[in-house]
Amino acid sequence: MRTHSLRNRSALAVAGLLLAGAPAAYTAVADGRPSAAPAHGKPYVETTLFFGTARPDGGPAVTDRQFMAFVDMEVTPDFPDGLTVQNGRGQWRDAHGTIEKERSYELILLYPEPAATGSDRKIEEIRRAYEKAFAQESVGRVDERAQVDF
Repeated sequence: MRTHSLRNRSALAVAGLLLAGAPAAYTAVADGRPSAAPAHGKPYVETTLFFGTARPDGGPAVTDRQFMAFVDMEVTPDFPDGLTVQNGRGQWRDAHGTIEKERSYELILLYPEPAATGSDRKIEEIRRAYEKAFAQESVGRVDERAQVDF
Protein backbone atom coordinates (compact mmCIF):
# COMPACT_ATOMS: atom_id res chain seq x y z
CA MET A 1 0.00 0.00 0.00
CA ARG A 2 2.84 2.37 0.88
CA THR A 3 4.46 1.75 -2.54
CA HIS A 4 1.21 2.62 -4.30
CA SER A 5 0.94 5.90 -2.31
CA LEU A 6 4.55 6.87 -3.07
CA ARG A 7 4.03 6.12 -6.76
CA ASN A 8 0.96 8.41 -6.84
CA ARG A 9 2.84 11.21 -5.04
CA SER A 10 5.78 10.85 -7.40
CA ALA A 11 3.49 10.99 -10.42
CA LEU A 12 1.77 14.10 -9.06
CA ALA A 13 5.12 15.77 -8.31
CA VAL A 14 6.44 15.05 -11.80
CA ALA A 15 3.20 16.29 -13.37
CA GLY A 16 3.40 19.46 -11.28
CA LEU A 17 6.99 20.10 -12.36
CA LEU A 18 6.11 19.51 -15.99
CA LEU A 19 3.17 21.87 -15.84
CA ALA A 20 5.09 24.56 -13.97
CA GLY A 21 7.95 24.45 -16.45
CA ALA A 22 5.84 24.00 -19.58
CA PRO A 23 5.83 26.89 -22.02
CA ALA A 24 2.53 28.62 -22.65
CA ALA A 25 0.65 27.20 -25.61
CA TYR A 26 -0.35 30.67 -26.77
CA THR A 27 1.38 34.01 -26.87
CA ALA A 28 -0.38 37.36 -27.07
CA VAL A 29 -0.16 39.49 -30.20
CA ALA A 30 -0.52 43.25 -30.53
CA ASP A 31 -4.32 43.30 -30.77
CA GLY A 32 -4.73 41.12 -27.68
CA ARG A 33 -5.87 37.98 -29.48
CA PRO A 34 -3.97 34.77 -28.71
CA SER A 35 -1.64 33.37 -31.33
CA ALA A 36 -0.56 29.74 -31.51
CA ALA A 37 2.87 30.61 -32.88
CA PRO A 38 5.35 33.46 -32.71
CA ALA A 39 4.63 36.17 -35.27
CA HIS A 40 6.89 36.24 -38.32
CA GLY A 41 6.93 38.72 -41.15
CA LYS A 42 5.27 42.07 -41.48
CA PRO A 43 1.73 43.23 -40.68
CA TYR A 44 -0.58 42.66 -43.62
CA VAL A 45 -4.31 42.54 -44.25
CA GLU A 46 -5.79 39.39 -45.76
CA THR A 47 -8.98 39.99 -47.69
CA THR A 48 -11.04 37.06 -48.93
CA LEU A 49 -13.77 37.67 -51.48
CA PHE A 50 -16.52 35.15 -52.27
CA PHE A 51 -17.87 35.23 -55.82
CA GLY A 52 -21.00 33.27 -56.65
CA THR A 53 -21.53 31.89 -60.14
CA ALA A 54 -25.31 31.36 -60.37
CA ARG A 55 -27.18 34.23 -61.97
CA PRO A 56 -30.35 35.37 -60.24
CA ASP A 57 -31.91 36.16 -63.63
CA GLY A 58 -31.65 32.48 -64.59
CA GLY A 59 -28.87 33.04 -67.12
CA PRO A 60 -25.95 30.64 -67.51
CA ALA A 61 -23.54 30.31 -64.59
CA VAL A 62 -20.25 32.18 -64.69
CA THR A 63 -17.62 29.90 -66.26
CA ASP A 64 -13.99 29.43 -65.25
CA ARG A 65 -12.91 31.26 -68.40
CA GLN A 66 -15.20 34.22 -67.63
CA PHE A 67 -14.06 34.41 -64.03
CA MET A 68 -10.35 34.26 -64.87
CA ALA A 69 -10.85 36.93 -67.56
CA PHE A 70 -12.52 39.07 -64.86
CA VAL A 71 -9.54 38.49 -62.53
CA ASP A 72 -7.10 39.40 -65.31
CA MET A 73 -8.93 42.62 -66.19
CA GLU A 74 -10.31 43.82 -62.84
CA VAL A 75 -8.11 42.37 -60.08
CA THR A 76 -4.57 41.84 -61.35
CA PRO A 77 -3.99 45.49 -62.39
CA ASP A 78 -4.70 46.63 -58.80
CA PHE A 79 -2.98 43.68 -57.08
CA PRO A 80 -0.10 42.72 -59.38
CA ASP A 81 2.08 41.29 -56.58
CA GLY A 82 -0.07 38.16 -56.35
CA LEU A 83 -3.36 36.61 -55.39
CA THR A 84 -4.91 33.18 -54.89
CA VAL A 85 -8.09 31.81 -56.46
CA GLN A 86 -9.76 28.71 -55.05
CA ASN A 87 -12.82 26.85 -56.26
CA GLY A 88 -15.63 26.36 -53.79
CA ARG A 89 -19.22 25.41 -53.20
CA GLY A 90 -21.29 27.69 -51.08
CA GLN A 91 -24.72 28.63 -49.93
CA TRP A 92 -26.30 31.78 -48.65
CA ARG A 93 -29.72 33.33 -48.09
CA ASP A 94 -30.61 35.80 -50.84
CA ALA A 95 -32.62 39.02 -50.48
CA HIS A 96 -35.87 37.06 -50.97
CA GLY A 97 -35.05 34.60 -48.18
CA THR A 98 -34.23 31.70 -50.50
CA ILE A 99 -31.20 29.57 -49.68
CA GLU A 100 -29.06 29.52 -52.79
CA LYS A 101 -26.46 26.78 -53.35
CA GLU A 102 -23.87 27.35 -56.02
CA ARG A 103 -20.37 26.84 -57.28
CA SER A 104 -18.19 29.75 -56.21
CA TYR A 105 -14.73 31.25 -56.28
CA GLU A 106 -12.72 32.39 -53.30
CA LEU A 107 -10.19 35.13 -54.05
CA ILE A 108 -7.50 35.83 -51.44
CA LEU A 109 -5.55 39.08 -51.46
CA LEU A 110 -2.68 40.03 -49.15
CA TYR A 111 -1.44 43.61 -48.86
CA PRO A 112 0.63 45.58 -46.33
CA GLU A 113 -1.35 47.30 -43.58
CA PRO A 114 -0.11 50.77 -44.62
CA ALA A 115 -1.77 50.17 -48.03
CA ALA A 116 -5.12 49.20 -46.49
CA THR A 117 -6.95 52.46 -47.22
CA GLY A 118 -6.09 52.46 -50.93
CA SER A 119 -6.65 48.72 -51.21
CA ASP A 120 -10.09 49.04 -49.61
CA ARG A 121 -11.26 51.36 -52.38
CA LYS A 122 -9.89 49.02 -55.06
CA ILE A 123 -11.54 45.98 -53.47
CA GLU A 124 -14.90 47.71 -53.32
CA GLU A 125 -14.55 48.57 -57.02
CA ILE A 126 -13.82 44.89 -57.78
CA ARG A 127 -16.92 43.80 -55.85
CA ARG A 128 -19.18 46.29 -57.66
CA ALA A 129 -17.70 45.39 -61.06
CA TYR A 130 -18.41 41.67 -60.54
CA GLU A 131 -21.94 42.34 -59.32
CA LYS A 132 -22.62 44.45 -62.40
CA ALA A 133 -20.88 42.19 -64.94
CA PHE A 134 -22.53 38.96 -63.76
CA ALA A 135 -25.85 40.21 -62.30
CA GLN A 136 -24.91 39.24 -58.74
CA GLU A 137 -26.72 40.38 -55.63
CA SER A 138 -23.48 40.64 -53.66
CA VAL A 139 -19.86 39.57 -53.31
CA GLY A 140 -18.89 38.46 -49.80
CA ARG A 141 -15.87 40.00 -48.09
CA VAL A 142 -13.82 39.03 -45.03
CA ASP A 143 -10.83 41.07 -43.78
CA GLU A 144 -8.31 39.80 -41.22
CA ARG A 145 -4.98 40.98 -39.91
CA ALA A 146 -2.07 38.71 -40.71
CA GLN A 147 1.68 38.47 -40.21
CA VAL A 148 3.17 37.70 -43.63
CA ASP A 149 6.63 36.66 -44.70
CA PHE A 150 7.62 35.86 -48.27
